[in-house]
Amino acid sequence: MHKLTVMENGLSVITSEMENMTSVSLGVWIGVGGRYESREKSGISHLVEHMLFKGTLSRSTKELKQAVEGVGGAFNGFTSDEATCYMVKVPKKHMELGLDVLSDMVLRAKFDPGDLAREKFVIYEEIKMYRDQPAEHVLELLAGLMWPGNALGRSLTGTVQSVDAASREDIINFREEYYHPGNISIVAAGNVGHKKLSACSEKLFCRYPRGNKNVLSPPEIKKDGPRFKFSRGNTKQAHIAMGFYCPVKTDKEKFAVNIMNIILGGNMSSRLFEHLREEQGLCYDISSVYKRYSDVGEVQIHAGVDNEKVVRSVVSIIKELGRISSGMVSRGELSRAKEYMKGQFLLAIEGTSNRMLWLGDRFVVHKRIPEVDAVLKKIDAVTRRDIKNAACGIFSRDFANLALISRTSEKEKETMIRKVRKL
Repeated sequence: MHKLTVMENGLSVITSEMENMTSVSLGVWIGVGGRYESREKSGISHLVEHMLFKGTLSRSTKELKQAVEGVGGAFNGFTSDEATCYMVKVPKKHMELGLDVLSDMVLRAKFDPGDLAREKFVIYEEIKMYRDQPAEHVLELLAGLMWPGNALGRSLTGTVQSVDAASREDIINFREEYYHPGNISIVAAGNVGHKKLSACSEKLFCRYPRGNKNVLSPPEIKKDGPRFKFSRGNTKQAHIAMGFYCPVKTDKEKFAVNIMNIILGGNMSSRLFEHLREEQGLCYDISSVYKRYSDVGEVQIHAGVDNEKVVRSVVSIIKELGRISSGMVSRGELSRAKEYMKGQFLLAIEGTSNRMLWLGDRFVVHKRIPEVDAVLKKIDAVTRRDIKNAACGIFSRDFANLALISRTSEKEKETMIRKVRKL
């Protein structure tokens, strides 16, 4: 499915050729994100990402946009906890142009002081926007609860104070420390030849030396009982976020957690959706997600419910966690969850953009790209016993965290605390 070449200076080039496509999706991945930041520098990865779109030594912001969009392409970027990615999707004949634009941004960003001041203001508004959205803010509260004192517990955008304190010199030093070939991967999916992309990449990056790769320190998983964070928001809807540490290590365990999550709250036929929305009418939407980092993981459950139904909703969620931990899932549930996971995976990698993103995440964050057939076989190998073991190992009081934005009373809070402590 893919080919990999590592250059002498450490630059990695990965391609997945899709000959029937008319497009190429390219990503320049940097092995740095929010987890590499100190509290004082919180948000600097995201700030650098924004600044790379503000012009280079040879192209203005407008010229960057026109270069890609002028040939029918599109480009974007994102910052995650462990990686930053700059990407374009262009017609196949413009692959070299797309890579030239991305390399120009990554290697020769201008960091104009005026642009920096304006972009900081844009990020201030982004921070305030997320704060004004309770569905987003409750997840930030949950992160702080689960990972106190660790970068995973902080917002990727940073705070107004930390962004304001970041100087142009700080940004340039950060770019020089992390944006070097030994920490950069060029990932492409679509109608692209590996030899051609490797040659183009080597030409653009060959004169830049390999730097040092930084190593992450695993965060501490707290096992001292459940944690709670209640915030009184002036909202018409209460927002519940529950999080559980997921200290699994092997591929077998990770696939079991993935399938367990689908059964619990991963789609509209999941247990949480069926029992809380369809049967009890407690919410419009409820879901669970399995978040995997390079070394740790977590299962999150989120729901927006009526302020008068918060306690009932939390109790119902806990009941479902108890059910999946104490009893075997049915053969039908397991079969449907496996087919859903395989189908979603295969549908995603049909497209050039999603395939490029999957390859980059597997390589940069998880350090290994599995073959498609191997993924499908590992899904099929999960048993009902594996699902039960995964649920029992995760949904315990010692791993539980509950964040809530609502207008609940002290008595209602005490009820929810008591219920969680009985997990």
